[in-house]
Amino acid sequence: MRNYGQHNALLCGIRAATGEVIVTMDDDLQHPPEEIPKLLDKLAEGYDVVYGQPDKEQHGLWRDVASRMTKLALASTMGAETARIVSAFRAFRTPIREAFQAYQGPFLSIDVLLTWGARHFTSVLTRHEPRKSGVSNYTFRKLVNHAFNMLTGFSLRPLQIVSGIGFGLALFGFGLLIYIIGRFLIQGTSVPGFPFLASTISIFSGAQLLAIGIIGEYLSRIHFRLMDRPTYVIGQQVSSQKRTD
Repeated sequence: MRNYGQHNALLCGIRAATGEVIVTMDDDLQHPPEEIPKLLDKLAEGYDVVYGQPDKEQHGLWRDVASRMTKLALASTMGAETARIVSAFRAFRTPIREAFQAYQGPFLSIDVLLTWGARHFTSVLTRHEPRKSGVSNYTFRKLVNHAFNMLTGFSLRPLQIVSGIGFGLALFGFGLLIYIIGRFLIQGTSVPGFPFLASTISIFSGAQLLAIGIIGEYLSRIHFRLMDRPTYVIGQQVSSQKRTD
């Protein structure tokens, strides 16, 4: 019905596929179709998912930087080794989709969903051609937003980081309290100066706002899930008949 995003469209196609193996690839011919047999041959060795790792990516500087940020986000949910080989050119066995058949969230990552049903990941080197025409819809901002969606949608790492920061600042505040009390008992004076007090308040206020912001992101995603917002909507379905000859 409209553009729901690349991964949402891929999920729609994956659920409609009827073959034993599913192959996903970009539609701008940067992934040469003649490289597909390399993925299938590796898949036949017993792997669940095979990625076509480009021998030399044909992207700009900012796109490469954003892609690395996305892979760092994936590392928190998929594992560091698997995240390094992720690409849009992938082949996997169709039964794996049963693991995420009931997923209905508006924010998704196909690579993360594949980890719900697959264990053995690998990659093969494939050619990566320059884009034949047009420009990519993936801007630096969109890729960074995609990485943030993966972190907050499929990982508890941001909450764990905030908890660690809060614990560290709590220890810092406790130590600061002991220092002030000790100085008062030994020297009979407290720590003078408004800047010291203001800077301390700023540190703790900033930590609280950061924690509230991260928690708010998780609450907003719960809100969207309760709305039953669809992952995609099919505008028209064209049924194909198998040839018998």
